[in-house]
Amino acid sequence: MWSYVWLPLVALSLFKDSIIMAKAATILLPSQTGFDISRSPVCSAPDPNLNYRPVIGILSHPGDGASGRLSNATDASSIAASYVKLAESGGARVIPLIFNEPEEILFQKLELVNGVILTGGWAKEGLYFEIVKKIFNKVLERNDAGEHFPIYAICLGFELLTMIISQNRDIFEKMDARNSASSLQFVENVNIQGTIFQRFPPELLKKLGTDCLVMQNHRFGISPQSFEGNIALSNFFKIVTTCVDDNGKVYVSTVQSTKYPVTGFQWHPEKNAFEWGSSKIPHSEDAIQVTQHAANHLVSEARKSLNRPESKKVLSNLIYNYKPTYCGYAGIE
Repeated sequence: MWSYVWLPLVALSLFKDSIIMAKAATILLPSQTGFDISRSPVCSAPDPNLNYRPVIGILSHPGDGASGRLSNATDASSIAASYVKLAESGGARVIPLIFNEPEEILFQKLELVNGVILTGGWAKEGLYFEIVKKIFNKVLERNDAGEHFPIYAICLGFELLTMIISQNRDIFEKMDARNSASSLQFVENVNIQGTIFQRFPPELLKKLGTDCLVMQNHRFGISPQSFEGNIALSNFFKIVTTCVDDNGKVYVSTVQSTKYPVTGFQWHPEKNAFEWGSSKIPHSEDAIQVTQHAANHLVSEARKSLNRPESKKVLSNLIYNYKPTYCGYAGIE
């Protein structure tokens, strides 16, 4: 049986045409340090202020998710699996919030979750817009009442919240950022504490500004000048990052509420690890870390929620009660 592990760690450096070699290091096993391996491990008591069984609600979007190639039903709605996996990879379960089910049922489900994802898509008016607005207002009410309740508003979700807060449905302008990867440019002197980026390793933060590590797929954006020029928006959010579209236009790409755990994305944190339909989606190890850190941040915020619904009600509404449909054969993966 080994009593220690010998690792020949050799460092090379050039100094005045000579090579300096560092000494190899010895790493001892527990039995070599005097640690009593017969003792049982100490399991820390869970923090009573945290919820270790968080649930994320994801609002469904009109349509079948495959441009009608799977279903042309007028009442069809869908949730891309990548959003579900984003929440699950952070350590949460998911309850689907069906946008066109009776509001009484929808808001009963909202009482079962500890955070919400508003997904990408195209619907900006009618019932969908009104439901997003009502969910957003209820989330703010819950936070104002003392419950920590996060929202991730991604792409369309961000656009809708921006319209709701600014009370201007025409605040966005056309951008050309469809099906392309990009970097993120951090606002000068921005404080990233309390944002999605607070736990990113320094090296990854640096690469975010130089490498194409995030996926863009949108036709609209809002310039930093228009964003800051709207009093309601600038009071509610701070701009964390910007991006540049294919025509050189700068647009707001990440925002964080100054008062609430609400994060807006004009990029797709869910795609890197879980979607394969476009060759433009970055799948490097660094890109996967971006998705994982985004998932971790969402769920770490949801764990702060004081909501502890009855387990039976949660189980009967989890997304596992639904049968998923594979869309890859319909041209979407």
